[in-house]
Amino acid sequence: MTPEIKLHLITPLCELWTGNADNIPFQDPFWAFYWPGGQAVARYILDNPQLMQGRRVLDVGSGSGACAIAAMKSGALNVTANDIDPVAATAIKMNAALNAVNIDVCKKNLVGESCDKWNCILLGDMVYDAEFTAQLLKWLRAFRCQRRLILLGDPGRQALRDIEDNCLTKVATYCLPKSACLENRGFTQACVWRFM
Repeated sequence: MTPEIKLHLITPLCELWTGNADNIPFQDPFWAFYWPGGQAVARYILDNPQLMQGRRVLDVGSGSGACAIAAMKSGALNVTANDIDPVAATAIKMNAALNAVNIDVCKKNLVGESCDKWNCILLGDMVYDAEFTAQLLKWLRAFRCQRRLILLGDPGRQALRDIEDNCLTKVATYCLPKSACLENRGFTQACVWRFM
């Protein structure tokens, strides 16, 4: 969905795609796939660069760094890609270099922290189970009165559908490319939500 962004990923053309666990040097390489929620957030940012201009951006669960790269390409003042996986941190640095952008990388778990230095938070594919989603929402609700821009991308996982309050406003819906549908258990679209 974002041909403007180049990424090092595991694809069907890569040996790691079909390799067994014994032959893969990474444990749970979530960073090596371009998940649909992240694609949607990155596309939304690239289509609406005015949202990023002058912002200090935190991309939580950054994975490949795609949303962070999109924010930097769209005029963010500075961007921090946050992922607790040390291999993801390396992938983010490689992908940032591939796209000729400068991104800070933080490996600390920031969920639950105050995060005062950022006025924009991006989350792609972070509502993958009910327990973590509840923790995430509690953290994000603390920012409601601080006028931060918070964007969340997801293809419609159950944990997102179970959110009971009206804290999310849908701002965009994108149809996923056929390859992304096959890779993501049949999801056909991904949405971007603004946390209000």
